Amino acid sequence: MRHFLAILEDAGPNHAVGVWFPDVPGCFSAGDTFDEALVNAREALASHLALLRSEGAALPSPRTIEELKRDSEVAGELKDYIVAAVDYDEAAISEAAE
Repeated sequence: MRHFLAILEDAGPNHAVGVWFPDVPGCFSAGDTFDEALVNAREALASHLALLRSEGAALPSPRTIEELKRDSEVAGELKDYIVAAVDYDEAAISEAAE
């Protein structure tokens, strides 16, 4: 089992909790609560990676939190939002793509 780091953004009580993945461009999700957002993020990540695989594209490489902290485009987000690891199963993604 591997994981990608996700950024969770809480826009307040009347808005969904947004989730995006710095290492998976175009993959995002949301939920009414942090817990729901993480469940939805796992589903979005698996679907997005399966789509990439089915199109013959290489899967992105997940970076560590230390690597993300050195990325000037992401580092500012890390101090303002919650970061969570979202697991994915490479075998399941390969099967879904077939």
